[in-house]
Amino acid sequence: MNQVGIVGRLTKDPVSRVMSEGRIHTSFIVAVSRNYKNQKGEIETDFVLCSSWGRPAQNISKYCVKGSLIAVTGRLQSRHYDKEDGTRVYVTEVLGDQIRFLDKRKEKEESAHRQPEPESEADFDFQPPGTDGVNV
Repeated sequence: MNQVGIVGRLTKDPVSRVMSEGRIHTSFIVAVSRNYKNQKGEIETDFVLCSSWGRPAQNISKYCVKGSLIAVTGRLQSRHYDKEDGTRVYVTEVLGDQIRFLDKRKEKEESAHRQPEPESEADFDFQPPGTDGVNV
């Protein structure tokens, strides 16, 4: 089983981009506090790399900014790439298929006090690139 759930605050504004096939991808980092204090009495924090595709990616970009409190449910994915100097870099991230906004929704540009459109279950459909709807 590969299932992850985290709750935390965005460390910076989400970064969105439109891929060549027209799909939207958003990447963001969530700061998650641990449930205990270390020997110095401090609460430690993990910084978790996350990404999302499609409608959830659009909504994160539209309604979340640095400091927004969100819950991300998804799965872990590991990948690697080689840098120009030949060093291999490994990356593990959470692919979020369900995103919950836990504080008031805000648009990046402070537009009129417009209510966002209600979300439906279809807003949270997730399909990794290249799977063409095939369940694995």
